[in-house]
Amino acid sequence: MDLKLVIAQLNFLVGDIEGNAQLIIDEARAQVGRADAIVFPELAITGYPPEDLLLRSHFIQRVELAVAQILSRVRGIHLVVGYPRRRDGRLYNVAGVWRDGEVLVEYEKHKLPNYSVFDEKRYFSPGREAVTFDLNGVRIGLTVCEDIWEVEPAAMSRAAGAQLLLNINASPFHIGKAPEREELVQSRARENNIPILYVNLVGGQDELVFDGGSFVVDAEGELAERLPFFTATSKIVDLSPGGNETSRITPLMSEEERVYRALVTGVRDYVRKNGFNGAIIGLSGGVDSALTLAIAVDALGADQVEVVMMPSRYTAEMSNQDAIAEAELLGVAYRSIPIEPAFNAFLEMLAEEFAGRPVDVTEENIQARCRGIILMAISNKKGRILLTTGNKSEMSVGYATLYGDMAGGFAPIKDVPKTLVYRLCRYRNSIAEVIPERVLERPPSAELAPDQKDSDSLPDYAVLDQILERYVEQDQSVTEIVAAGFEERTVLRVIGMVDRNEYKRRQAPPGIKITRRAYGRDRRYPLTWSKRRD
Repeated sequence: MDLKLVIAQLNFLVGDIEGNAQLIIDEARAQVGRADAIVFPELAITGYPPEDLLLRSHFIQRVELAVAQILSRVRGIHLVVGYPRRRDGRLYNVAGVWRDGEVLVEYEKHKLPNYSVFDEKRYFSPGREAVTFDLNGVRIGLTVCEDIWEVEPAAMSRAAGAQLLLNINASPFHIGKAPEREELVQSRARENNIPILYVNLVGGQDELVFDGGSFVVDAEGELAERLPFFTATSKIVDLSPGGNETSRITPLMSEEERVYRALVTGVRDYVRKNGFNGAIIGLSGGVDSALTLAIAVDALGADQVEVVMMPSRYTAEMSNQDAIAEAELLGVAYRSIPIEPAFNAFLEMLAEEFAGRPVDVTEENIQARCRGIILMAISNKKGRILLTTGNKSEMSVGYATLYGDMAGGFAPIKDVPKTLVYRLCRYRNSIAEVIPERVLERPPSAELAPDQKDSDSLPDYAVLDQILERYVEQDQSVTEIVAAGFEERTVLRVIGMVDRNEYKRRQAPPGIKITRRAYGRDRRYPLTWSKRRD
């Protein structure tokens, strides 16, 4: 097999058809004379996922114009490109092979995922045929993303004479995904005795992060090449005999590093692709806002992030000190705006309405909403996005205030359980200490009432997160969770909080998916339903 192929693991912007086309042109031209072909990810021309943009006829027309432009401007190299193609009134998710202005073949994706974050059956029709093409005497087969997760498409390609299989992808990140897909592709290679080149998208798109990590496995299923994760890059893979001297298997990261890099990538691309000039964070001195700040600075740079401390009568002095320490360790601008004047004004305004009623969670929520107003005002005035600091454990059980600490435009750690928050903080501190140790040792508290602790309202997070994982991510019943060793009363209490607070989650800002089942795109529950327990 005498081939040099370029893996173009790139970051495309959804809807920027003309910009994506220019990126494809530039990358392809740069490899002319150096390689035989360049392989781009799934739906590279539109970006992924384009969602209901695909339903607009003008959008598809722009794709057709972009294809014509690329065909007219690139010579001397084969291109394998993903794009939508309308044919006979149907839309297909296509991998096209082009050379010197000619479309050689087009493969239509067979397996259309319609689970988790995917809705491809809403837009595309499935292909039926295997497609191969010849390059330097090597017969090459094509598949697109989900095709490799099932047996038939690779087997059909091999039966059609393929000696090498290309699989172009837009495979989003979640914990454990990278080793899972590598093991699956290795199985496909062994089943069919065929090398497979797997090309993945990289970059953030709304809630999703694509982690790259493109790779090559040989016919025995052995890993021959792995590109870096979370990095846009192009790499020549030499499949000629003895041509692998430059191959490099980028090591798999630890789970904490993979998650942290995903969060940084997601924040960076959401802020930049949406045109914000930076970010605002309310910094409390607690662990969640400390992690959010570290992620934001690593994503955007310290000069693009500013923080506001908003102490109240219940804020401990150590919280103020820790918040200042965090800001100074990361080099961001900070200021303190006490909420006491606003809080007192609201209490005075509502005194007649509240007369004769005891102090309760209402007053706590007013404090959180005072902070939300301040932060949103600064965000509006300066054009910087407000990053919300709530974690998945809190969002699950409703331990957050609508229009208060839930206010914001993007929620970086929305899908990060509280116990993982602590692990990520320690991972970040292993690089350089940016979160004071006291923040990680103190009992967590919202500090909205005297001597308040999260444990006053919630089970211990180590227990809570295990119950949440079983109920939210694994869809286990009460019976199954209790059988796993958890107290029935606690399980019923937690599940009740999860179910009751769907209305809050519907009003939360979008956040980065890092677990197998995130709220919103993954887990879609009605607001109104008979909450029968089993």
